[in-house]
Amino acid sequence: MAKYAVIVVDMLDDFVNGALACERCKEIVPALAALCDAARAKNVPVIFSNDAHIKGVDKELKLWGDHALAGTPGANVTSELHADTARDFILPKRHYSGFFGTDLNLLLKDLGVDTCIITGVHTHICCVHTAADAYQYGYDVVLPDDTTTAFTENDYINGMKYIKEMYGARICKSSEVAAEF
Repeated sequence: MAKYAVIVVDMLDDFVNGALACERCKEIVPALAALCDAARAKNVPVIFSNDAHIKGVDKELKLWGDHALAGTPGANVTSELHADTARDFILPKRHYSGFFGTDLNLLLKDLGVDTCIITGVHTHICCVHTAADAYQYGYDVVLPDDTTTAFTENDYINGMKYIKEMYGARICKSSEVAAEF
């Protein structure tokens, strides 16, 4: 039986309502909130992998402009996901992958996780890079198609296809994987 963790990538105020707001991000909130609630109810770890950039330092800001700056409201998990700081894990990141330069792999190992459920934004950027590292570290990858999105439908489709083909991700609905908790 799989030992899951839900990894929520960059579902931050700046991506949902702020500097890099994407209307498509709002569309996945209900399914993602339900998945997080189902995980919490079954003691499956919920890990928020959040951009927390350093202004004037992080290279990503040159491509995308200022967003999710550490310590600003835009870097907070969107309130609709009800992040529970007493139970959930909040891991800041400064690069696309939730693993690069963070303690995510160590945390997953300590929790005994073998399968990463990758959710959030943007499918073709941060989700792809997080899935790549999860795969390289030996985790199975699950990608609920109703809990991830991107700026455009094409970016979303290409990201989903790439993660499935390159990392053997299982694509499913969030309700399907939640039923396995």
